[in-house]
Amino acid sequence: MPKCLKYSGGIANYEARTYPGMKRKIIVAGNWKMNVSYDEALRLTGAFGKEVSSSNNMEVVVCPPAPYIPSIVQQFEMGNQNISVGGQNCHHEQKGAYTGEVSASMLASSGAKYVIIGHSERRAQFNERNELLNKKIGTALEAGLHVIYCVGETLEERRADHTLQVIKTQVTEGIANLTSQDLEKVVIAYEPVWAIGTGETASPAQAQEVHAYIRALIATYTSAEVAAFLSILYGGSMKPANARELIAQQDVDGGLVGGASLDEHQFIAIVRSAQSFL
Repeated sequence: MPKCLKYSGGIANYEARTYPGMKRKIIVAGNWKMNVSYDEALRLTGAFGKEVSSSNNMEVVVCPPAPYIPSIVQQFEMGNQNISVGGQNCHHEQKGAYTGEVSASMLASSGAKYVIIGHSERRAQFNERNELLNKKIGTALEAGLHVIYCVGETLEERRADHTLQVIKTQVTEGIANLTSQDLEKVVIAYEPVWAIGTGETASPAQAQEVHAYIRALIATYTSAEVAAFLSILYGGSMKPANARELIAQQDVDGGLVGGASLDEHQFIAIVRSAQSFL
């Protein structure tokens, strides 16, 4: 198991403040990646809709392949099911000669509320860098979408004690030029790359340490109040067996769920674990 980190000084000394009536939103988002047929997608969302829903202090999000978004949005609306839908990626331009790409405005007009930006698979397989991801975030916000911005270190970076520097660079360059108002529509997901699809999971202590560091970064970038209200999700192999213990951490506000979101029983169990903290 990769080791915990130790750091001191500067933003590491940040202490989260509380504000009158403050209650950060818990978010559980399912990222289906490039999986499931159209019929299976509708079956899964039908199962989710019967068992879980969003509330004032919690939001359930499903991020299917882009072609399925309109039908899933319609399915949730027809069933009066309060579950949000998101895209898994978007282009950094709103339109143009970009064959095969999907724009943020297309996602929004299809009924999506969220879009995932900066997932580790996009960074590694498509060479997406922080500067490009910053443009994507800006484009998504202009289209009226909320953003789930992913950050995280590789196993090699953690073993070399570079985790916090990697996180600092990804966060600060990704949100560059965003205002406090912009950040109200941004969620950050910490996804240790070494724990995605490997069966490994960051321990609750490891997750809390990095989440607290991210909140401290946001506080120095904007204000302690903005940081206190920002939802930060854990995105490294969250499962029913570890969801409750992870979400119990002070700075873990839910999860970006991969493989477990393709199984209705597992995803519903994770949502139930999150709901227990409301």
